[in-house]
Amino acid sequence: MVKIRPEEIKVLSNYIYNVSGITIDASKAYLLETRFGKLLDEEGCKSYSEFYHKAKSDPRRMLEKKIIDAITTNETLFFRDTSPFDLLKHKILPDLIDVRSGKGTRPGTTNLKIWSSACSTGQELYSIAIVIKELLGNNGNHKTTLMGTDLSNAAVAQASAGTYNKFEIERGLPREKLHRYFTPAGGNWKIKDEIRAMASFRHMNLMQPFVGIGKFDIIFCRNVAIYFTLQDRKKLFDKIADVLEPDGYLLIGSTESLTGICPRFIPKRHLRSVYYQLQ
Repeated sequence: MVKIRPEEIKVLSNYIYNVSGITIDASKAYLLETRFGKLLDEEGCKSYSEFYHKAKSDPRRMLEKKIIDAITTNETLFFRDTSPFDLLKHKILPDLIDVRSGKGTRPGTTNLKIWSSACSTGQELYSIAIVIKELLGNNGNHKTTLMGTDLSNAAVAQASAGTYNKFEIERGLPREKLHRYFTPAGGNWKIKDEIRAMASFRHMNLMQPFVGIGKFDIIFCRNVAIYFTLQDRKKLFDKIADVLEPDGYLLIGSTESLTGICPRFIPKRHLRSVYYQLQ
């Protein structure tokens, strides 16, 4: 394995930050070597300096995309932490439906927009879709628009395909939901069309301006801001506040907090779960 030199760590870390917003500590040489070792071989690079310059000089930015795919964690599972999904089912969705049903041009109807802002390979958004399906069934009066975005093109591609291997499918997915919402597909499992049709996925860099995405009733932004600097976290949640409906809900990771990050949000508690709403 090619060893990375101290001066290369700084250059490559700055490059990763500029294209992704992810900060790599100077002590994480092993992380860069682990994530990029195979990629260096594939690209025929003898050093990390050569690797960096090849990425910078690629007009199609294909190597940049591979670097982003390699550095993003994509650590996810179905119904991760469970409490956000219980909160969604028993508190957030019923409350929003009650409030919105009496408004608009067609009383008794709702059209809720939900955004999974760091959807990885899709497990979070499909978990949300399953909760909605089980709560609302085929009730045509209550429509939901689900959008998943991620920095990694490879993650978005898998999310769009909705296909998972045995290891991925067994992480957090109850057995009865597996057989109800997935079908076998050549040794893997594929999400059924009725759930797949509820969601759309697209590539998005959360460090860039949020253009043309509209407003959302519920936003999931869990376990991604921890990879950003404090200043970038402040910018991120300020932008999220701009695209959240005034009575909307924000859910973040169980170990995360917005204290000192974005005063526009106030924490609220339901049972043992915390969610955020605008002031």
